[in-house]
Amino acid sequence: MGSPYKKVAFQTLGCKLNFAETSTLVRDFSSHGYAQVGIDNPADIYVINTCSVTENANKKARKAVRRALRNSPQAKVAVIGCYAQLNPEEIADMPGVSIVAGAEYKFNLFEKIESNELRGQTIILSSEIDSVVKFNPSYSMGERTRSFLKVQDGCDYTCSFCTIPLARGKSRSANIADTLIQAREIAETEIKEIVLTGVNVGDFGKKYKESFFDLIQELDKVEGIERYRISSIEPNLLTDEIIYFTANSEKFLPHFHIPLQSGSDQILKAMRRRYNFDLFVRRINKIKSIMPDACIGVDVIVGFPGESEDNFQETSELLNQLDVSYLHVFSYSQRDNTDAVKIKPKISQQTIAERGKILHRLSMKKKRQFYEKNIGKIRQVLFETYEEGILSGHSENYVPVSIKGNEDEVNQIIPVKLVRLEDGEILGKRLE
Repeated sequence: MGSPYKKVAFQTLGCKLNFAETSTLVRDFSSHGYAQVGIDNPADIYVINTCSVTENANKKARKAVRRALRNSPQAKVAVIGCYAQLNPEEIADMPGVSIVAGAEYKFNLFEKIESNELRGQTIILSSEIDSVVKFNPSYSMGERTRSFLKVQDGCDYTCSFCTIPLARGKSRSANIADTLIQAREIAETEIKEIVLTGVNVGDFGKKYKESFFDLIQELDKVEGIERYRISSIEPNLLTDEIIYFTANSEKFLPHFHIPLQSGSDQILKAMRRRYNFDLFVRRINKIKSIMPDACIGVDVIVGFPGESEDNFQETSELLNQLDVSYLHVFSYSQRDNTDAVKIKPKISQQTIAERGKILHRLSMKKKRQFYEKNIGKIRQVLFETYEEGILSGHSENYVPVSIKGNEDEVNQIIPVKLVRLEDGEILGKRLE
C-alpha cells in the first residue's frame, strides 16, 4: 500500500546548519517519491525546521505553523529542530501540529510519517539532550553554486546566555574520512563552493583525536571543489596554523566570521566566553598582517544583563578601532534555563534597541570602508545569479559584485576589476 501523502513542503528557520539538515531531509523524502513544493503551496506534509536562539525565533516558528495550515487545513505539520527539542509540549499544544521531533529523532521523520501513526493525537518524539550522541552528516543542495556542509554539531561550552547545548547536545562530529565522503558527493555536482558549518566547527574531531586543522588540510585536496569558506569559528579555536593555512591555500578563502559578543572583559566573563578581548584583537591583527584584504565578520550582543553604559561604550569604541568588515548585531534575548536569567541588572528594551542602532550604523560604516578598499583591485568572483543582463556574485573575500553578462555565466568564477560602489555592492568590469 502506497503512502497517503504525496506532496511535502519545507521551511527552514535560523542558521546555516538548519539549512544543511533540511536539505538532507528533502533528499530523503524525494528518494521515496515525494514531490517537494514551496512552503506557500498546498501540501500533504509541512516540515518546519526551527531555531530557538531568541524568543522571536520561537514566534517565527509558531507563525510558520499557522501559515502552513492556512494553505492546507488538512495537512500534517511536523515541527523539528531546536525549538522542538526545548519546548515540545508548547508546540504540541498548537492546533494542527501532528508531530514534534527533537534532536535525536528529526532525521527519522520520514519513517514516522510513513508509519501511519499520525492519526489524531500529536506525537512527541523527544529525549533528554544528554543522550543525543549520534552525528548525522548533512549538506545542502538548494543552491547551484554553493553548499553548506555540516562538519560538527552540538557544543560543550556553557555560555551563560545560550540554549544551544540544551537544544543540540554535546559536541560531536564524524571523522575526517567520513566527512570527505560528503565533500566528494558535493564535488560530483556542479557546485563550486562549500561553506563548512556547525555549532562550534573549531571543536571538530575530538572523539577521533583529529582536529579542525587536520580536516581542512584534507578537504583542500578534494578535486572538484574550487572554494571553501569557514562559516564561523570561535576566537580561542582559530589557531595561527589555521590562519597561515588559509593564507596559503588556493581553495580556502580569506573570509572569517568570528564571534566576539562583547568588547568588555567584564561582560565576556559574565557570559562565560573562553577568551578575553586581547586574544580577540590578536586574532584579528594576525589575519590582517598576513591577509590584509581578508573579510572579517564579527558577532556582538547588546543588552546583556549587567552591561553598563561604560561597558557598551567600551565595546563600541574598540570595534570602531578594529580592522573588521561588518558586524552581526544581536539584541540579548532572555532564555529559560540559562544562568544569564539570574544576572542583574536587566537592560531595558529601549536601551537595547538604542545600542543596537548604534552598532548597526557602525557595521554599515565598516562595510562601506571595506568595500571601498577593494575598488580598483582584481577579484575572482563566483557569480550566483542573473537578472536582466546583470550577473551578481561574491569575490573570494566576500565582496558582492555585479557585472554585465549572460545567464550561462552563472556558476562561473570570473576575474573582475572592481570599479565603483553603488547601492551597497561593487560594480565591476571584466578583464579584457
